[in-house]
Amino acid sequence: MKTLYSPELPMGDEPQQARWLTEAKFFDSVANERADELKLDPIVLARYGSPSLRRRFHAEYRFHVLGPLNGRDVLDAGCGEGSNSMLLAKLGARVTGIDISPGSVALARKKAAANEIEAVTRFICSPLETADLPPNSFDIIWADNILHHLIAEIDSVLAMFVTWVKPGGTVILTEPINLNRSLRHLRLLLPVKTRATPDERPLELRELKKIHEHLPNLKVRHFSFLGRVSRFVLCNQSYERSSWLRRTIAGSLALIDYGVLSLPYAKNLAGVAVISAVVNK
Repeated sequence: MKTLYSPELPMGDEPQQARWLTEAKFFDSVANERADELKLDPIVLARYGSPSLRRRFHAEYRFHVLGPLNGRDVLDAGCGEGSNSMLLAKLGARVTGIDISPGSVALARKKAAANEIEAVTRFICSPLETADLPPNSFDIIWADNILHHLIAEIDSVLAMFVTWVKPGGTVILTEPINLNRSLRHLRLLLPVKTRATPDERPLELRELKKIHEHLPNLKVRHFSFLGRVSRFVLCNQSYERSSWLRRTIAGSLALIDYGVLSLPYAKNLAGVAVISAVVNK
């Protein structure tokens, strides 16, 4: 596939331009730190390519929802340095990744070459809000932790997702959520190191209602009641490269998490939501 790369930001109003520049610089720095991580870890590929995906882990649950990816066209919206794009392509999809960060896009292209999937991937450098993609182009729109960076543009971005996905295609979103402010304050007291851009925040009920307006057939699964606790268990937040004992503890926490958040009225305890919808047009 042809790769598209434009390091120039389009014109926008002054606040929008400032936000784009801040976001691009932030994620350029993240990409620079990961510049040597080119090859997809075979343990990661084995985990997500397993026929026995575990629904208690939100990262595995997403692939359970999507099913087989062979031959499907996927838009990785806000692809970053391409970690998800590599995985989706290795599992059989044709992937278009788009991101605002020139450094991230450049690294994604290097990863595609290193993983020998250049033929089934392409990467575009652009703000998501101004992307010019053909309607009805993708079987799947994959957006991993993107909308909480685009609170002010959430309506227009969701409308574009619905335009870009094929009739009967799937939009799948993974986002941090805040449905219980007191619990969020408690979570933030835990000494977990996180990095964030200045204007990002978890989605709240009003944003979830907007998503439902655009994706009326949506299904929501809530996760991460104990999400921050598990970060103390895993080595460098890597499940695959942690010891058997650490993975067992993390798995037990995820099982408790899944059980608690399956209870009626417990969704307000969640810190993450996976939202999926088949789009009938």
